[in-house]
Amino acid sequence: MSEYRVDFYQQMRDRIRAWLEGKGKGFRYAEYLLAAPDLLHLLCRLALDPQVPVKDKAKLAGVIAYFVAPIDLLPEGVIGPGGYLEDVALAAYALNTMVNEIDPEIVRRHWAGNGDVLELIRRIVLVAHDMLGGRLWERLRAFWDRSQRGDQPQISTLEKDEPL
Repeated sequence: MSEYRVDFYQQMRDRIRAWLEGKGKGFRYAEYLLAAPDLLHLLCRLALDPQVPVKDKAKLAGVIAYFVAPIDLLPEGVIGPGGYLEDVALAAYALNTMVNEIDPEIVRRHWAGNGDVLELIRRIVLVAHDMLGGRLWERLRAFWDRSQRGDQPQISTLEKDEPL
């Protein structure tokens, strides 16, 4: 693994951990937020795996691009590491659909995090509505579903006074 990738991964993990020890202390969804670097790593590893079909690699590339984009529904640059929550939810949603199409062992093989990745994905998808708020979760799912149909996905940050 190159120094850049190790640094990016570690910097992301350190930033999330520091936020959870400070402003985010007692954050209800800390476990899922801490999984963000490992989920991004998993997405990248799966995108490079020759056993993953090309159509799924294209889906993974879209999620990776969303994950690292500076502007999304909850921009990390504006609200801090808590902004990774919708990235985590989108990653879990996309991986959940993929696991139904490819051998789940391929996903497990690339997991660098703790515990069973398939169980983590399932739990994230189950709590995403409450974790993000119904409106944001529906917007994120609609964005993903449109992109999978080939529509041009349109995504923008939430308006200042718009409720999650």
